[in-house]
Amino acid sequence: MSTIDLEVQGMSCGSCVNHVTQALKPINGVDDVTVDLQSGHVRVSGTFDAGADQLVSALTAAGYPARLAGVRASPSPINEPAAAPTSGRGGCCCH
Repeated sequence: MSTIDLEVQGMSCGSCVNHVTQALKPINGVDDVTVDLQSGHVRVSGTFDAGADQLVSALTAAGYPARLAGVRASPSPINEPAAAPTSGRGGCCCH
């Protein structure tokens, strides 16, 4: 069994937890999804062979940008402005 830990953005309530879980559960080989809402971490366990890319893609498509936990995002180039935060990420009822 494999376990992948992800950092997921945009989660703020129980509805978000359900959306994240529903985005990951249908992926072939995913057996369990554990969401820690407060820390923004999601642990996925199962026998999937596709690795983290498929999990990250599913979450991003659901409106929850994600990356492997502990992996730093590359810094923005100095000449490019940082992206403005968006509201209503993930279709959450709280935003």
